[in-house]
Amino acid sequence: MVMRVYSPQFKADAVALYLSDPDHTFEGVGRDLGVARGTLRSWVQAEQARRGPAGTTSRNMNDKKPGPEPTSDELRAENEALRKQLAQVRKENEKLATERDILRKATKFFASEMTW
Repeated sequence: MVMRVYSPQFKADAVALYLSDPDHTFEGVGRDLGVARGTLRSWVQAEQARRGPAGTTSRNMNDKKPGPEPTSDELRAENEALRKQLAQVRKENEKLATERDILRKATKFFASEMTW
């Protein structure tokens, strides 16, 4: 078995990806990145130990100071802006999913071509 050496940036990005969504699994993220599930798990555990028990991926929402209540016009404008942003993100996500599928197929093709 060949030992792979991953850069610190790759490890940090992999951990950040895993921690970015509570629905992510070690298996799923590891498969997407080409990393063994146990390897990814050990990276995440090391990062969590480094951060300490209070370390999380998102800021504590209780740290915000309450401000004045937004008006209904402000809420409508914010809602519309968020809807536009969501549509853009969904479009980009669809594009990335297609690109990922293409790359996976290419990887399988080239892997089968490389068998001697």
